[in-house]
Amino acid sequence: MTPRPGRKPTPAATTTAPTSPVVTPTATINTMIVCLPDGLPSQALTATQLDRHFGVSGTLQPRFWAIPDMWLWQRRDLVAPRKGRPVYCAGGPVKLLDLAAMRHAAGVGAGIRHQLWQQVVHGTRPATPWPTLLARHLADPARYPRERAEADFHQQPRVNAMRMHNAASYGAAHLSPGELEMFQAGPMAYQHYSATTAVCGDALLTPDGHKLAPASDALTHRVTYLEQAMRYLDTVEPDQRLLAVAL
Repeated sequence: MTPRPGRKPTPAATTTAPTSPVVTPTATINTMIVCLPDGLPSQALTATQLDRHFGVSGTLQPRFWAIPDMWLWQRRDLVAPRKGRPVYCAGGPVKLLDLAAMRHAAGVGAGIRHQLWQQVVHGTRPATPWPTLLARHLADPARYPRERAEADFHQQPRVNAMRMHNAASYGAAHLSPGELEMFQAGPMAYQHYSATTAVCGDALLTPDGHKLAPASDALTHRVTYLEQAMRYLDTVEPDQRLLAVAL
């Protein structure tokens, strides 16, 4: 259709479909790695002083391994060391912490755990991870209530297979449904995830107070955090003290 001379054609009306807001669920932070500032007295490393100095409400967590060949006098530089081999401690100078051995052991354990998981979920379809359903609920709580999100998650055959296994097993054989997305990423991805998490925890606090943490529990956000945290820890000096805190 040709418009009349002297008149501009009227643009066709367009309609835009309403979009749901993107809501990112808060990440679950159970363990924080604190990089201690230089000169901080050892008295500040007690649980009662954590909140005052770092704004962290938690308790010391014997998470790190000490190097096996340290001198006896070096043991006093460790935070809350325990007896046994390896020597578990809540922290200390990086040069006295066997971070490489921790990563290796966690990776080996994750490989065995993933083999077990493959047997447990054999024959089931890939399942929707909980963070995905939670984000859907938070975007529209009225139309998709939390109760429905939880039901949709737990009714999936793959999740039920994991829950049934956990009901019949205890201890190291436990398979966390919260790690479903990590398991489904494949054996190597799960090993790398477990190995780096063993060292980096769920969040990291630098000496200047900068906090590194995942944006949510989604695997992509966890990977981003682990990349940043590992890159940071690879650059710290040997005398830098680390502290593990359970929140």
